[in-house]
Amino acid sequence: MRPESRDGDGRLRTGLTTGVCATAAATAAARLALGDQVGERQSVVLPKGKRVELVLNDLRRTGEGAEAGVIKDGGDDPDATHGARVWVRVEPRRESGITFHAGAGVGVVTRSGLPVAVGEPAINPVPRRMMTDHLLECAAALGHRGGFSLFVGVDDGERIAERTMNGRLGIQGGLSILGTTGIVRPFSCAAYIASIHQSIDVARANGITHLACCTGGSSEAMARARYRLGDMALIEMGDLIGGVLKYIKRHPVPRVTLAGGFGKLSKFAAGHADTHSRKCAIDLDGLAREAAALGADTHLRIRMTACNTSIEALSLCQNAGIPLADRICARAYDQARRTLPDAVMLDVCAVDRGGRLVGTATTGVAA
Repeated sequence: MRPESRDGDGRLRTGLTTGVCATAAATAAARLALGDQVGERQSVVLPKGKRVELVLNDLRRTGEGAEAGVIKDGGDDPDATHGARVWVRVEPRRESGITFHAGAGVGVVTRSGLPVAVGEPAINPVPRRMMTDHLLECAAALGHRGGFSLFVGVDDGERIAERTMNGRLGIQGGLSILGTTGIVRPFSCAAYIASIHQSIDVARANGITHLACCTGGSSEAMARARYRLGDMALIEMGDLIGGVLKYIKRHPVPRVTLAGGFGKLSKFAAGHADTHSRKCAIDLDGLAREAAALGADTHLRIRMTACNTSIEALSLCQNAGIPLADRICARAYDQARRTLPDAVMLDVCAVDRGGRLVGTATTGVAA
């Protein structure tokens, strides 16, 4: 089944995860290897019971079994793996059980803290369970009493993985096979959110006590230098400040730094948990009011509201000696404190477009 098409009300198409693609490929390959007739499509049952059909891109016998490939369709979600060929080579064997191996383009876990053990292929638990259930059902239907060896890969996966957080998570050599529901919902950022959560889990499992959650490359570079932090302590959160804080509330560390561009932090300070431009806009009137509380005169406030960007408004305040960035950091600090446990030490740092530190707020511990 192709994901839902955009209909008359403009609804975006959903997609299917790499885990579903791998399950369809594994099932088709197992059926062919065991002598069954396989058509152009393979049905798969999703974790919540819905049955979908995927078009097979290719299917062939190999020396020890068979291999099938499926082209991932992420729907209208801007997913890094959209259009990639997910393939599985299945080799039946006499011994019972199913073993998973990383084929070309699928990474191997090298750090603790992920849901898969160190040394294992980066195939998450739900896709593993889906493939296992489908292959056991296939074996029972076709009279196979043994098990299977599965080699799961993604064409060009190592290159695609460079656009993901896998390297920082300790997944080396390629992509992860992901999915919990099987469905990719457009702009849900599910894979990105999962990567953020895994980054925090890996850091905690490896004894990191100070996390710097950064909105982008400039703020990350500042945090790395200011606090002398290594890669594992740097969490790339993008616009999802509120979501990161909620996860840290449930999985706390002793110290957290929120490091972000001034504009994004001003949105968070105003109460927006997701600071993406499609969710909220810069409030120049609000920034002018904050400047007024610091002594900005009417002329400066009017000039601020006429600015094109938050950085332009900040520059006007800097030239007038108005510490607007510190005030916005303090507002952001107050917002974050509403979520984080009192025991978690907190710093907030704002940077300009050049990555220069322009404002801070802290629990009082020297940086």
